[in-house]
Amino acid sequence: MLDAETCHGACEAKDRRFDGRFFVGVASTGIYCRCICPARTPKRANRSFWPSAAAAEAAGFRPCLICRPERAPGLAPIDAPARLAAAAYARIEAGALEEEGLEALADALGVTSRHLRRVMNAQFGASPIQIAQTGRLLAARRLLNETALPVTEIAFASGFRSLRRFNHTMKERYGAPPTRMRGRKAMQRGESFTVSLSPRGDYAFAPMLQFLTARALAGVELGGAKTYARTMQWGDAAGWIEIGFGAKGLLLTLSENLAPHLRPLVANVRGAFDLDAEMTSVDAHLAGDAEFKADVKREPGVRVPGALDGFETAIRAVLGQQVTVAGARTLTERLVKAFGAPLEQAPEGLTHLFPAASALAEAGPSAIAKIGVPLKRAETLHALARAAADGRLPLARGAIAAGRAALAEIPGIGPWTIEYLAMRALGDPDAYPATDIALINALGRKGERLEHLKPWRAYAAIRLWRRGAKKGMRP
Repeated sequence: MLDAETCHGACEAKDRRFDGRFFVGVASTGIYCRCICPARTPKRANRSFWPSAAAAEAAGFRPCLICRPERAPGLAPIDAPARLAAAAYARIEAGALEEEGLEALADALGVTSRHLRRVMNAQFGASPIQIAQTGRLLAARRLLNETALPVTEIAFASGFRSLRRFNHTMKERYGAPPTRMRGRKAMQRGESFTVSLSPRGDYAFAPMLQFLTARALAGVELGGAKTYARTMQWGDAAGWIEIGFGAKGLLLTLSENLAPHLRPLVANVRGAFDLDAEMTSVDAHLAGDAEFKADVKREPGVRVPGALDGFETAIRAVLGQQVTVAGARTLTERLVKAFGAPLEQAPEGLTHLFPAASALAEAGPSAIAKIGVPLKRAETLHALARAAADGRLPLARGAIAAGRAALAEIPGIGPWTIEYLAMRALGDPDAYPATDIALINALGRKGERLEHLKPWRAYAAIRLWRRGAKKGMRP
């Protein structure tokens, strides 16, 4: 936990390293801010510090209209309780309590609901239910300020089950009905809208973009010099997203039909683009090893590319076993062509959705093998699809133990695939696929597990892959 003097210093310096790690309640105005708020810094006597937005709101503070607390980065997990709390927080932000309830969330994270409540209260000063409620309200504020969606649609998109409850809660918590909280600029409804996502600290966008572009699937993804775009299926909505980089961080553009799913999509993109990583700590840790010192100095802030779709990443990982990036991409594009559904009303170059788990489960191994893979590999792909379609394959960020266990049950899934998916789909910052040939070539030796670089070995793997890119990397 941060002490008061550290928090005061971060406020006075508007230190971006602490953005999102705590919030500042201002007694004279009744609002709470991020420590980087551009408004005049409040007097020390008027400041109080809160570990989360939910804790600040529970104390009666309203969110600042200038620094926009809903845009703050999340917490990077380090020790075990913090890692559990951060994983739960991310799942709650993605709407887990609305979809499954607290017991199911705790079970997915491998703990009891009582323990989860205790950890969340200790870490964030608020219960899971309070955090979910604040998340819904802040998501609504974002939609009110950054889109032209009708208030009714915003209510349901934010996770409220009735317009009456939405109006009452907004007025009770923020002192005004939703119609009075619209952004200052008039907006027109269109085919897409854009929201900004703040990263923790400086963000090196180029390495992330290069990783994704090298693996971009024709028809599903478009990687360019400045942006990455792809098709997305979320629930019953099929659309597209584009991610670029601006002065305030990542710019996420979505087709308007994905607006009802903005809250989980934002949480998903934050995880996939590693926006909440504590890169100062990660880089300092890696730079302490002579193997990585020069890499860190030359290129600071290289983050771990996560997964926008855990099932898709699992299928691509299996297709990438023992082949190059280009070979895996060719096989996956054949899979998309054979089983992916077409997408209309998308930017040029985006034509298909990645095959759904249900589609591959119904196809069977023999049909899958026709893309050019051995029958055994096709059987593994089919088993993956069946497990995902049946709800037996938890590949959400934070479900590290459950995800690893489920993957180990599938024939054809070995240690490399499990570590790779733990790193990218499950969000384990310490996952390390030690048997990867590209990592072995980059290090120049076999059998190295980099135990001394715990708990950030996933970041070491990404740096080694970048170093050995010319030698061929896994997909």
